Amino acid sequence: MADPTPILTIDGPSGSGKGTIARRVADQLGWHLLDSGALYRLVALAGLRKGLAQDDQSGHQRVAEQLDVRFGLASDGGEQIWLEGEEVSRAIRTEQTGEGASQVGAMPGVRAALLERQRAFAQAPGLVADGRDMGTVVFPSARLKIYLTASAEERARRRYNQLKDKGLDANLAALSLDIAERDRRDASRPIAPLKPADDAQIVDSTSMTIDAVLARVLELAAARFGL
Repeated sequence: MADPTPILTIDGPSGSGKGTIARRVADQLGWHLLDSGALYRLVALAGLRKGLAQDDQSGHQRVAEQLDVRFGLASDGGEQIWLEGEEVSRAIRTEQTGEGASQVGAMPGVRAALLERQRAFAQAPGLVADGRDMGTVVFPSARLKIYLTASAEERARRRYNQLKDKGLDANLAALSLDIAERDRRDASRPIAPLKPADDAQIVDSTSMTIDAVLARVLELAAARFGL
């Protein structure tokens, strides 16, 4: 049975642009937004601040179960995220936190703890869900599933520019190696591996502008949801 709330999932590897596109699509449609990657980054950041070892599965599961998080929008339309009352929007976007998120995202207990929290985002008038397993695990009955990808080289370049724009240190060669390792880990993990859903629409954004990708996703949404 189809989910009663219209759901559009956007999955893809790190640096594919899915977060940017998901925010813009949600804004255009007036739908809710789920940034599932932020939840895993928050678990990683909270675990780091509690002094947990990166491979401490039970510790990170407890963090995920008790996660005190709040999402909001800044006056300029950017994201604002609070962890235990502290604004951490920049802190969760560092490479260290991203690496930690990829590690905790492979932990079955963490994924199970966050599953229902993610599904609760599906509310009227609709939801745009961005992540790595939105269309395969979290919302398998979503009516439109997008798999957004790009070459590893292009994704590393985008991530480099994104970090520089935020005033954060970045090294392109190191980012390229990091993205290749995350791709390997995300695609080979036994729980919810990164892969397109069988009924996903593949969008390769390597040579596309953000506006072109946005137009393509909105075109698919209009056709599928009758917008």
